[in-house]
Amino acid sequence: MPGFVAEKKRYTDPNMCFPNLANHGKPTFSKSNRCVRSEALDDDDDDSSIPILPGLPDDVSKHCLALVPRSNFPAMGGVSKRWRGFIRSKEFITVRKLAGMHEEWLYILTAGSEGKGSHWEVMDCLGHNRRSLPPMPGPAKAGFGVAVLNGKLLIMAGCSSIDGTASVSEEVYQYDSCLNSWSRLSSMNVARYDFACAEVNGLVYAVGGYGANGDSLSCAEVYDPDTNKWTPIESLRRPRWGCFACGFEGKLYVMGGRSNFTIGNSKFVDVYNPEKHDWCEMKNGCVMVTAHAVLGKKLFCMEWKNQRKLAIFNPEDNSWKMVPVPLTGSSSIGFRFGILDDKLLLFSLEEEPSYRTLLYDPSAAPGSEWQTSDIRPSGLCLCSVTIKA
Repeated sequence: MPGFVAEKKRYTDPNMCFPNLANHGKPTFSKSNRCVRSEALDDDDDDSSIPILPGLPDDVSKHCLALVPRSNFPAMGGVSKRWRGFIRSKEFITVRKLAGMHEEWLYILTAGSEGKGSHWEVMDCLGHNRRSLPPMPGPAKAGFGVAVLNGKLLIMAGCSSIDGTASVSEEVYQYDSCLNSWSRLSSMNVARYDFACAEVNGLVYAVGGYGANGDSLSCAEVYDPDTNKWTPIESLRRPRWGCFACGFEGKLYVMGGRSNFTIGNSKFVDVYNPEKHDWCEMKNGCVMVTAHAVLGKKLFCMEWKNQRKLAIFNPEDNSWKMVPVPLTGSSSIGFRFGILDDKLLLFSLEEEPSYRTLLYDPSAAPGSEWQTSDIRPSGLCLCSVTIKA
């Protein structure tokens, strides 16, 4: 499928967009929840002098709220400013975890049928409770970044086409899975698309991509949720676009994609150390990573030229191990990764009904690591993230 065409570069991956359409399938949310709040306004609304539950200490009240079923959180957020502020906080996730109420959910950006855009689907660890998120505000976008921060889904930048005119965005939106609502965060310093992004140590990094003029970028920036600000950091040694990133061992790994200073796809992995504020280069990286995931203390990648093997990176000795992927009907089939219950899910990029989701369990006994799973999106998986809250 063709992408949006800019003056110099082509906007790729047109299915990775949010259409302003009704939710796919049966609606599960009321219109009152489909709102966009300002983070600053919500922070100003907080009044710590008002007790969460009259007659009870706040620590006891917080524990009580954490025990309420997750399905009631959106309604709880409308009870008071204190309740909403607590449900939106990092502390709420911590209290739920201590209370044994922590839940793991898989969010999958799914391509719509017959080219009708895309939507987010949410599933539990058994693949049940499938539902769609409220549509993201603003025009349909492609080439945007996706990250998870403090139990919330962040959608960053990207490009859109309105009346045939391409526009690159610096806007950032956050979806709160507890309150089922979108809010607007501070915009990035640089409008970009087809860039790498990831969370590391509670901060979100955005690196490279294409800029507003279609030029390739080497600049990078970091988002701090405590200040709701983006701050520039040291740039890459070379422009890089169409790349991926992940937080791994307290560092930012940027891989795949292309660069102005390489012939074809980049073979290098750029590694940013937040403590030293500098970049280094790992030269034995994969070639054009098409999927990646961090599971335990290892990095799992799928290479563009070899879709039948997992490339597993071990940071202890900077080595790569290749693991064959079982055949499921086609030697050229591609995959997208998901993580659920400490297992790696491989979603097929073929829409054939006979294909099943592959599951790789790194803790299983040798010879039994590969299984199949009934967890699968309603359409093609464009990307997925795991949220624990």
